[in-house]
Amino acid sequence: MHCAANTGRLVTKSEIAKRCNASENHLAQVINQLAQLGYLHTQRGRNGGLELSRPAEQIRIGDVFRALEAPVPLAECFADVDNTCPLTEACRLKIALSDAANAFYATLDPITLDTLICDNAPLMDILAPQGRCAMAKVEPVLAAQ
Repeated sequence: MHCAANTGRLVTKSEIAKRCNASENHLAQVINQLAQLGYLHTQRGRNGGLELSRPAEQIRIGDVFRALEAPVPLAECFADVDNTCPLTEACRLKIALSDAANAFYATLDPITLDTLICDNAPLMDILAPQGRCAMAKVEPVLAAQ
C-alpha cells in the first residue's frame, strides 16, 4: 500500500517501517517475497528503494494473499508432506476449513490495490502526507468568466 500511495518515486524500507510501525527485518522478508512474485521492483544502492512493478489497479489482493500464503498449509491435514494427523481421512473439519479459505479469497478477489488507496484520505495522510493517489483525477481550475 505504501508504494501505491507514493507512486512516481522509490520508497525505502526504513520509510515504510516508520510509517507502518513495522520491523525492518520482517519488511525485508516481505519485500523479497513480493519482488520474487513480481509485485515489486527493487533497486539497490545509495539511491535505491522499491516501487510497484505494475499499476495498482492490476494488483488483486486475493492473488497477493494466495501467493504469500500458498507455501503455508492452513492446518497440518492440508500438508502434502509431514502430515501425521491420524484423523485426516475421517475429519470433516478439513472440508469446512477449505470452504472458509475459499470464501476468504473470494472476498478479496475483486479488491485491487488502487481501491484500497484511492479516495482514502485517512490512509493517504498516514502513508503519503504530501502525496495523493496517482489514480485521483485533478480537475483543472477554470478562470472566472
